[in-house]
Amino acid sequence: MPGLDETKEFVPLKIAVLTVSDTRNIKDDKSGALLVQRIVAAGHLVAERSIVPDDVAAIRNRVKAWIADPLIDVIITTGGTGFTGRDVTPEAVEPLFEKKMDAFSALFLVISFPKVGTSAIQSRATAGVAGSTYIFCLPGSPGACKDAWDEILVHQLDYRYEPCNFVEIMPRLDEHLRRPKAKGATV
Repeated sequence: MPGLDETKEFVPLKIAVLTVSDTRNIKDDKSGALLVQRIVAAGHLVAERSIVPDDVAAIRNRVKAWIADPLIDVIITTGGTGFTGRDVTPEAVEPLFEKKMDAFSALFLVISFPKVGTSAIQSRATAGVAGSTYIFCLPGSPGACKDAWDEILVHQLDYRYEPCNFVEIMPRLDEHLRRPKAKGATV
């Protein structure tokens, strides 16, 4: 049965939050604020929080800088995953992935469908790994961010979660590349 192994010590991760929006600022960024609140409530650290416009270069540059930062374990973006002309987060971030996490999109769809019905098909939520950093690209709605965090990320980003979780494999994410970041992983 899945659940927490209370005999293991919690490992706080350093998580960066990026809101992708042409119209939001820190004061009215509900999705970014929700993610920050949940990250802190779970016991993790918010390494950085930024807002960039719906622009491939701006998104990619911010994410690349965070991937290169040895202090950031996880990047969560919110916004820009729909189908309109300005929704370009997957186009900006997916080329950076060394490995794409196809099951994240599928699981997010399974979680979303009972809540929003066939509207769940409008999300292009995506995830992957780059430079031994986990990257999750979520839709821009607070409800979608809540669902992704509460139903997937809170568990997979907790070292105590059984039968397996993302944290326990962090030291081996880039073992094939022999990068120093793998040796400095938090577990």
